[in-house]
Amino acid sequence: MALTDALSCQHQAFEGHPRIVSLVPSLTELICDLGLAEYLVGRTGFCVHPKEILRRIPKVGGTKDIKLDVIQSLAPTHVIADIDENRREPVEAMMAFVPHVVVVHPRTVDDNLALYALLGGIFCRENESARLASAFADARNNLAAMAAALPRESVLYPIWREPWMTIRRDTYIASMLGAGGWDTLPTEASVRYPEFTFAEPWLDDIQRVLLPSEPYAFSDRDATELHAQTQRPVIRVDGEMLSWYGSRAIAGLNYLAELRGQRTGAAE
Repeated sequence: MALTDALSCQHQAFEGHPRIVSLVPSLTELICDLGLAEYLVGRTGFCVHPKEILRRIPKVGGTKDIKLDVIQSLAPTHVIADIDENRREPVEAMMAFVPHVVVVHPRTVDDNLALYALLGGIFCRENESARLASAFADARNNLAAMAAALPRESVLYPIWREPWMTIRRDTYIASMLGAGGWDTLPTEASVRYPEFTFAEPWLDDIQRVLLPSEPYAFSDRDATELHAQTQRPVIRVDGEMLSWYGSRAIAGLNYLAELRGQRTGAAE
């Protein structure tokens, strides 16, 4: 099986003991769930799961403000990065001193299967990868059955305010929600994370607002404002469950099935 990343770079199974730096929170969690925690030598300050394991792992900055000198001092064999999460310039700079830079870009829920296979193949964790794939399939099928029994709904999923921002349909979050029968609006936008105002005509078509816990720390006041402006129910949701890919996607699919099955009225 070809081990090809999002930049079309070919990778080989690594024999020996890797030294891994992960620049993405969900990938750090996945590395640990593949049984590779002992080989993790660096992570960002936003990589917080699994908490107990990561206490001992040095930080290399944030997902955007990566400290190249710190990474170089750790002498990694592999750096794991993401096109959306990390800036292009520092990732390209690392290619000069890191033997293997693996770049991923999951954009749909089912891209998780290729992600498990890619990292499982590179780090010789095929059994662990297959276990995750099986659990993912079970959760995916369970959610599909739940969604098929319920009417589809159009939703607003804000990710920021000042300015207010949301997500386009071709994002991972939109795919995740779509798997559960929630279709994000707007349907078209020139950028993947468009700004919006409450005068947008497409807001008339939403059935509810899903207000995530991240990346913006929305307050109860924000929820009240959204309810007043849209006149739609507002549901507070766990942003990690809906936006983190990798092994967290399995829990996220189960979370979404439970959430989708609930009947929610006014703002929560």
